[in-house]
Amino acid sequence: MAVHVKKGDMVIVIAGNDRGRTGEVMAVYPARDKVLVQGVNRVYRHLRPSRKHPQGGRIQKEMPVAISNVLPVDPKTNRPTRVSRRTNEDGSRERIARRSDESLGIIRPARQAGGKSG
Repeated sequence: MAVHVKKGDMVIVIAGNDRGRTGEVMAVYPARDKVLVQGVNRVYRHLRPSRKHPQGGRIQKEMPVAISNVLPVDPKTNRPTRVSRRTNEDGSRERIARRSDESLGIIRPARQAGGKSG
């Protein structure tokens, strides 16, 4: 599956218990089709007592969500948007927000002229 989000993108969850929440992508797992989003899909991890946590206890942490359940935020309208890709004249590729035709960032910079040196 083509990955439509990258680390650092702001995304909106469009399905599941956290529907409507917004957060930043902390990690992308393309082999598992999952993303880790800050503040979304938080669960409790129970810890037994150790040197680091002498009392034991519970910590809250984020778990990955399915990549199909998130969409990037359109920079112009702050609403979810689908993504397309455009190749520029100089050969660079960028991601484009379908809703407003705004750029979401460069995927691949322009290729340099010439070959290997050496």
